Amino acid sequence: MSASFTADLDAVARPWLKTAGKAGGRAVRIAPLWLLADIPAAIAFAAGLALAINALPRGLLAAAPWLVLVALAAAARGVLSRRAAQVGARAAAGVKAKAREEAVASVLGGRVQNRPTGGEALAAVVEGVEALDGHVARFTPARLAAAVAPLLIIAAIAVATPVAAAILLLTLIPFGLVMALAGGAAAEESRRQFLALARLSGLFLDRVRALPVVLAFQAEGTVTRDLSLAADDLARRTIRVLRVAFLSSGALEFFAALSVALVAVYCGFNLLRLLPFPVPEQLDLKRAFFALALAPEVYAPLRRLAAAYHDRQAAEAAALTLAALPTPAPSPPAVTFATAPAIRFQAVTVTYDAGEAPVFEGFDLDVAPGEVVALLGPSGSGKTTLLNLLLGLAPLSGGEVSVGDQHLSHLGSMAPSVAWAGQSPVVLPGTLADNLALARPNATLDEIERAARAVGLDAVLDGRGGLDARLDERGAGLSGGERRRLGLARAMLKPAPILLLDEPTADLDAASAAALLPILREIAKSRTTLIATHSETVAALADRVVRL
Repeated sequence: MSASFTADLDAVARPWLKTAGKAGGRAVRIAPLWLLADIPAAIAFAAGLALAINALPRGLLAAAPWLVLVALAAAARGVLSRRAAQVGARAAAGVKAKAREEAVASVLGGRVQNRPTGGEALAAVVEGVEALDGHVARFTPARLAAAVAPLLIIAAIAVATPVAAAILLLTLIPFGLVMALAGGAAAEESRRQFLALARLSGLFLDRVRALPVVLAFQAEGTVTRDLSLAADDLARRTIRVLRVAFLSSGALEFFAALSVALVAVYCGFNLLRLLPFPVPEQLDLKRAFFALALAPEVYAPLRRLAAAYHDRQAAEAAALTLAALPTPAPSPPAVTFATAPAIRFQAVTVTYDAGEAPVFEGFDLDVAPGEVVALLGPSGSGKTTLLNLLLGLAPLSGGEVSVGDQHLSHLGSMAPSVAWAGQSPVVLPGTLADNLALARPNATLDEIERAARAVGLDAVLDGRGGLDARLDERGAGLSGGERRRLGLARAMLKPAPILLLDEPTADLDAASAAALLPILREIAKSRTTLIATHSETVAALADRVVRL
């Protein structure tokens, strides 16, 4: 394991995991206690079994009380094991919920330039957060139990036979060394496996996004080869992790079996008086059987820890990625405006990435309250960027934007005060009414239907089941123009004082676009409105046209 990777684990991953674990609340603290509660039950089981065996020569009735103790102890162990798993799962759920919330906030919030994108974001939010599950639910409780339980069980054995307890104590030393070596070997391999998984996820996501381009340039073979190579790399790294895990498990089982065998040999030869060396004790059947029945329990917590050790390595590898996500500054509360506000752009500069040419530099524009302004210009002139700037989807690199008497750089989300109709309206699985009500969840069905008919969705309402028409996430069954009308209906439904329209008549034929013009003017009434458009006809609706 490289020195730099070890330093990263100590300085970044482990402190981050310790802090993240606090989100599990009380469940994180009590999960190990349920595992420790299994120790008295294990001792009672071994004692009952030993005493029952010792009493059997006197008849089954003499052994019955101890057999009842065995049954009760076995039932208690089952209940405790289940409870420990449930509490661990609850702790993991709390930690993952908090970690996912922070990861999503980092991906969607903060400054646009610092946001992770594509596969990096997907790996962090999905694979990275899920990798924490085993660490919190299994490894963390097992670590405390493994540190305390073997010593307590050995102490119980020492009451019956100090020599057998000493044998078990000495054999813990190579057992611990093997676990340390296995953990060191697995850590680097787990990190490489996680990076390979993130690389494959990002590559797959990016290729799916670019699928139309891939098909247009007939690059299916190249894409398939790239995905195959990434998948093979992940498979190789996964096999390496499993190889280390299997080798370490084999070594651990060897030492565990060896220690139990040594105890069995000692107890057997002591009972038979065949030991070739003197010992300070003479065992009877019940003490020998008690030690032999309890000896495997010494290594049960260590086996549990070894089985969960890979969960720790996976979580530490994921923590390096999650800890590197930028922490967005706390956002001010969302701002609402009771009436249509003025919007003023003052020497605005927008640059997406350092070193790139700015989209805008020194841009000025004053929009009066309730005024409709059309932003007219060719593709790439920055019309959509100006709208995105107000929505927080583009960075304000210089200058200032004032909304009412407040500065955009000091505002929180303006979403409650903005009605938006973009070029690609989001469609969610559900009914047409569900999709329209996204803009205003408390709208009545009559209001929703009026808005749908006002923007020309009559064909969907009359011919496809009305407001109950089913839509999937791709908007199947809606044409491009109908999807655009869906976005306009949402903007009409939302009583927001600011209206932003991005190419509202795109994908519509001339007759449909002409029929929509009066509706656009109606939607924009009494709102401060910015319309990004190529269309001179749409621009003619505005109070003022700004050419970019």
